[in-house]
Amino acid sequence: MGQKKLAIIATKGTLDWAYPPLILASTAAALDYEVEIFFTFYGLQLLRKDVSSLKVSPLGNPGMPMKMPFGPEWFRGINWNIPNIIQANVPGFESLATTLMKKTIANNGVASIAELRELCQEAEVRFTACQMTVELFDFNSKEDFIDGVEYAGAAKFFEFAGESDICLYI
Repeated sequence: MGQKKLAIIATKGTLDWAYPPLILASTAAALDYEVEIFFTFYGLQLLRKDVSSLKVSPLGNPGMPMKMPFGPEWFRGINWNIPNIIQANVPGFESLATTLMKKTIANNGVASIAELRELCQEAEVRFTACQMTVELFDFNSKEDFIDGVEYAGAAKFFEFAGESDICLYI
């Protein structure tokens, strides 16, 4: 039996949705899987050189806990379940959620998106940018993206995905 393969389709371009494909890819590569991530639509944001501006979008994500990661101990334990209707109408709520998520990531020693991408590339995870989406969103310069990205269409990705043991859509 040959090497196992994992194919991932990454479609989301927010800070919180950047973690699942990169964590799964790096873990699979560490377990000796051959891995390819196909970045399409908003997932292309994860390939940009500068990912520091990625935001969290709590709107439409009722499972997102809103615990405060700072302040007095009693304050940190409160789970602020804030309804979507309020999130949509409170100016700056997305910025607050992003700040809280970044603080939580830092407090827990979780690797940054840039670090996870580098780890994936060191483990030979292939990053493929959807050529059609690159053109659709008018990314004129590949200079915006990190080095080591392949550019191909969905048909090329299907060659790999069709032979994969696991295929995930994230």
